[in-house]
Amino acid sequence: MIKNKLFIYLLILAFGLAAPYLFPAYKLQISILWILIILSLTWDVQGGQMGYNTFGNILFFGLGMYLCSSIQIGLFFPLAEWTASGGEKTFVHTPTQYFQGFFVGLILAGIIPALVAAFIGYGILGLRGHYFAICTLGLAIAAGEIAGGIELIGAGQGMTSPPWPKGIGDTELRSEFFYYICFALMICTFLFLRWAYQTRFGLVLNAIRDNEDKAEAMGIYTMRYKITGWVVSAFFVGIAGGLMGNMIGYIEPVETAFAGRTFGVFMVIMAILGGKGTLWGPVIGATAFHVFKEGFWIFFLGWQYVALGALIVVVVVFFPEGIMGWLREKYPERFGEVIDEADRKAQVELK
Repeated sequence: MIKNKLFIYLLILAFGLAAPYLFPAYKLQISILWILIILSLTWDVQGGQMGYNTFGNILFFGLGMYLCSSIQIGLFFPLAEWTASGGEKTFVHTPTQYFQGFFVGLILAGIIPALVAAFIGYGILGLRGHYFAICTLGLAIAAGEIAGGIELIGAGQGMTSPPWPKGIGDTELRSEFFYYICFALMICTFLFLRWAYQTRFGLVLNAIRDNEDKAEAMGIYTMRYKITGWVVSAFFVGIAGGLMGNMIGYIEPVETAFAGRTFGVFMVIMAILGGKGTLWGPVIGATAFHVFKEGFWIFFLGWQYVALGALIVVVVVFFPEGIMGWLREKYPERFGEVIDEADRKAQVELK
């Protein structure tokens, strides 16, 4: 079993490192795939592992997008002038300025959404079921409307992110740079969650999902774990948003940053498609969903949302437990749960 897992990890690593050279025309699409896997994995922390279906993670995605680009600009130029006059034409970053601003922006795009998640978590994580889902949906919608009214970040017309600096390579180098950072972030997110799910933290999240009242009766302070889970999700989603804003080059409040009807829905569908409450389910679901989506966008443009709606119906009706759930039922000897020594120790500690 360990050898099989190691082989899968090495295979994914080899594919991720070689993909820009094997499929040079699809670097952007594969980069977006890594972002989608991050969104799916982090949504599953609440929706799958903890049983709190949320539509609010897009709040952290958009917040990270605006923060990263605003910090990249604001460290060296007046942000208000940039957004008011098409700053990519008025101001020019040197390579040093660009990369300093980019990495500082990415760090803060992770930290600030995490702090926001901790702050609002105390207010809304006491809600349960559809009350929590509706509340998070309202937060996401409100964030888009608020961003659309702030002139400093371009209001409703949006803002451009800093363009790739001249003199350090062409667009190919730019695409490879963002590709490998997206891939590295996906690997870090996956490995961190894999480790976290094997600790007491993962067991408590599952206990909250199964019966939160009993978990509290056992003396577990569930609010602390719920907020911690949301903070972890917000951190990685915020960084993913910062990367996405730089890759696409333009940030619009409703359709790009706080895009609830696209990325906000996609992260839910992907986790459900692959299998909620599993480590590999969100990865498989995001990959299958992205391939399906890109295929319709290329060959059946105009029917893509019809196809996505049909996909949702098929998943709910025929794969209610997702692809991983179906595989576990069909091939339990290969895909069933395996409790190793670390899991046993964690379960003993929880009891």
